[in-house]
Amino acid sequence: MDLGKPEFVSILHNHRFNSAEQLAAYLGVVPIERQSGSSVLARPRLSKAGPAYVGTKLYMAAIVGIQYNPQLKALYQRLQARGKCKMSALGAVMRKLVHLCFDVVKNRLPYQADFQQKMTIRA
Repeated sequence: MDLGKPEFVSILHNHRFNSAEQLAAYLGVVPIERQSGSSVLARPRLSKAGPAYVGTKLYMAAIVGIQYNPQLKALYQRLQARGKCKMSALGAVMRKLVHLCFDVVKNRLPYQADFQQKMTIRA
């Protein structure tokens, strides 16, 4: 999961993010609802804030992730089964990647797909 390692780590160190949600909002991978007066709500879209070069790397990482990472593939398929369009599900995978990368950098541990299961067993 290489998202341009120096750029991603420099973003984390140059800005003080207390949570993965703050980082995701900064990078622009959070859904934004559009509403205009009394008109019908439009489909939510990604906010596209933050550096564009990170967004492109997240997009490509999400494309590869849904092919080769079982956890990301399951998330993508689950969202599509609930009726989400492909791009919306891919945006959720991009956000999940940001959360995973934030946790890896914050905890200074390598990525482990079964980390959540191990933590549940210990508790």
